Amino acid sequence: MLNYILRRILYAIPILVGVNLITFFLFFVVNTPDDMARMQLGMKHVTPEAIDNWKQERGYDRPLFWNDAAAGAGQATETLLYSESTKLFRFDFGVADDGRDIGGDIRERMGPSLAIAVPTFILGLMANITFALLMVFFRATYLELSGVVLTVVLMSISGLFYIIGGQFVVGKLMHLVPISGYESGLDAFRFVLLPVAIGVISGIGSGVRWYRTIFLEEMGKDYVRTARAKGLPEGRVLFHHVLRNAMIPILTGAVVVLPLLFMGSLITESFFGIPGLGSYTIEAINAQDFAIVRAMVFLGAVLYIIGLLLTDLSYTLVDPRVRLS
Repeated sequence: MLNYILRRILYAIPILVGVNLITFFLFFVVNTPDDMARMQLGMKHVTPEAIDNWKQERGYDRPLFWNDAAAGAGQATETLLYSESTKLFRFDFGVADDGRDIGGDIRERMGPSLAIAVPTFILGLMANITFALLMVFFRATYLELSGVVLTVVLMSISGLFYIIGGQFVVGKLMHLVPISGYESGLDAFRFVLLPVAIGVISGIGSGVRWYRTIFLEEMGKDYVRTARAKGLPEGRVLFHHVLRNAMIPILTGAVVVLPLLFMGSLITESFFGIPGLGSYTIEAINAQDFAIVRAMVFLGAVLYIIGLLLTDLSYTLVDPRVRLS
């Protein structure tokens, strides 16, 4: 297994290099440092001296790919590509275009994002699997038909409707929870309760239908017929054997999502005023702060690769037939 992990890590290196090259091309070639300086300083009445000063303060005054003025290896290392890439791979995200420390902002905003994303993920996963199992247990009945209709209706409603409707009904009319904002400590519960509830409810439609499909496929396999022939009750067959054998597709959808929890929800955090990584990214996009956006893109790629590695490793824990080679 150790060899497998090392091999997957080595596979991840060229992927991260490719992501870094693509982001560098987008942020420094398509949108040059001169363009970035003009957007930060104001498009009108910007002198060349002000642009040069802005680039020098942030280290954007070096050549992009090749430095003819340098000697030896410095022709490749004394470039913007090398300096920015090495900082990212050291997880040194530098400073934002307005001077803030990006690494400090990420550490500060990770807590609110996790406060919303982790409960939403756990409760949503439990609710989706439970409702899907119940629909399969009562298959070919009016209960299953009602559940299918309900999930289709929930899938057809935009997530923005849940957010706006929840804020209006629960926050404004009933005054049960704050509409927006965030506080640290135990007071955070009041601010994350509504976003978590909306996140769980809005995901039930698609989640339950997906898990129901998985369980129905398992119900038609030979081991289920064998278990029934031995006289096992339907509930034990479903909740013990079928659920256990369906863990690989469940883990495929669940473990890959785990790294995305750290990145926060762009829409939810923006609408509820949660100072997490999702709203941090949206604010950076609106402010055209490319240093922050570039850092978040690279961090998202790293976390996604970690999620894929965890997914493969988790297969061996739930199914001994799977061997890592």
